[in-house]
Amino acid sequence: MNLFLRRGHWTHTVAILLAGAGVFLYLWMSHQTYRIGFPLDDAWIHQTYARNLAKGGEWAFIPGQPSAGSTAPLWSFLLAVGYWTSPSIPYGWTFFLGGMSLLGLMIVAQNWFQRETGIDLALGALLIGMEWHLLWAALSGMETALMAVLVLTVLWLMGAFQPWWGVMGILIGVGIWIRPDAITLTAPVLLMWLWKFSRREVQWIQAGKFLAGFLILFVPYIAFNWLISGSVFPNTFYAKQAEYALLYEISVWVRFLRSFGVMLVGAGGLLLPGFVWGIFLAFREKRIAYLLTSAWVIGYVALYALRLPVTYQHGRYLMPAMPVYFVLALMGTVQLVRGLSLRRWGWIISRVWIGSIAGVTLGFVFLGAQAYATDVAIIETEMVETAQWVQQNTPSDALIAVHDIGAIGYFSQRKLVDLAGLVSPEVIPFIRDETRLREFLDGQQVDYLVTFPGWYEHLTDGKPVVYQSRGKFAPQAGGENMTVYRWR
Repeated sequence: MNLFLRRGHWTHTVAILLAGAGVFLYLWMSHQTYRIGFPLDDAWIHQTYARNLAKGGEWAFIPGQPSAGSTAPLWSFLLAVGYWTSPSIPYGWTFFLGGMSLLGLMIVAQNWFQRETGIDLALGALLIGMEWHLLWAALSGMETALMAVLVLTVLWLMGAFQPWWGVMGILIGVGIWIRPDAITLTAPVLLMWLWKFSRREVQWIQAGKFLAGFLILFVPYIAFNWLISGSVFPNTFYAKQAEYALLYEISVWVRFLRSFGVMLVGAGGLLLPGFVWGIFLAFREKRIAYLLTSAWVIGYVALYALRLPVTYQHGRYLMPAMPVYFVLALMGTVQLVRGLSLRRWGWIISRVWIGSIAGVTLGFVFLGAQAYATDVAIIETEMVETAQWVQQNTPSDALIAVHDIGAIGYFSQRKLVDLAGLVSPEVIPFIRDETRLREFLDGQQVDYLVTFPGWYEHLTDGKPVVYQSRGKFAPQAGGENMTVYRWR
């Protein structure tokens, strides 16, 4: 925090207050639209693991059945702290962790921006604290914002005059426990070391420190997953790729442009020229750290375009890369504005551009709050209320097959078959084969199936409906109402 406020500049205080107001606005809009909750069903997966860990001392989604269905073990561990102090859903604790992650992003972004531009105004903190994707991520109940802090910190340290190699290794090792994506950070860091090594600025000992710091946490992570599930990474790592394999038929260039495009919704679009200009200047001036960081952003998007080309939920899988893009783009924008300001018309254009960035950023805070509130309302009226119906209206020994397991797992207290493969990895090989799924559910002697009617083409044929939610928010958004079918 001292790094953030060391100059005592008033804009630092303004940045914190505006970000806090943004957080309050999102939660207030959620409460006014329907009620407080999470905008993702997956958030309830983490809450379920956290609750079972805190109360039962076991790493399991379904009590008594250890599983590797959490992509972010460290996040679930942190959430468990809330259950040790509160018997109910720790909304306050979860939102506190997200808010602190957002503050961390602001601190690192500002110090990185100030180091590269020499500008003391808290422009980096203001942009990050008010960017609607990041406000959404901070209050999503997911590990996304925490992962983004780690990513931003590692890449900021990498560009320092004397990088802390061991610290970067440890941070990436910690990041693996937050999300497996963190392993991608090893590429720019090792390439940075190779560049410095070729110029005799570092020795082998620095690489050793980095690898030691990384492996001391990565090896236990692999052991943790292997002991629980018999695989190197969590089940979700494989299940999601199998579930959306049909998207691979779309051109990879289209998938990349769609994925990159989610970062441009809002001020990110106006910052794109600055991102490109910053890369051009870095290439001309041979600023390798800047180039490697930019390459990581593009590579991260490309990796998802190749392996998980989905952009729903405002591009939540790409959100850890967004702060890096925003900071780099803001740096490039400052350099471009400085050049334009030397000319009369350029001065006018640059001021209009800056004003537009500020106006769009502020405008999307309100649009983002509306989107967040709607997302929460959909999850509450479809997933949560359906889960509560299942808990109240089905036998306690009923076996429920469900595609979205988060809220159902948390509230229903029933045995589950997970059609998405997170805690039932045996379905992953035939996750989109409805004939084999039907045979599997028959073999498991499932009692009920919970899903959206349109998710499967024929799986629900002939199965009687016993409940359908009456939520209005999903249909208004172009979706469907969650439905419970009697399977046998």
